[in-house]
Amino acid sequence: MPIRGKATDAGIFNTSELALLGRVFDRLKVEGQTPGDGDAVASRIIANYMAGIKDEDELLALSKQALGR
Repeated sequence: MPIRGKATDAGIFNTSELALLGRVFDRLKVEGQTPGDGDAVASRIIANYMAGIKDEDELLALSKQALGR
C-alpha cells in the first residue's frame, strides 16, 4: 500500500497516525488506479496531515484535491 510505504519512509508517524492515514487512503482508492495515482494520493494525504489536518473527514475532503488548490 503506497500510503504505508511513504509514511514509513518518512519515519515520523506512530501506529495510530498510520491507521488514520491508511483509512483515508483506503477511502480514496479508485478501481483501476495506477501505482502512480496511488502514490500521488498518498503524498497528498501525508502533506495535508503534516500541514495540521488531523480530522479524518477533513483530511479525506482536502486530499481529494490536488495539492496547491
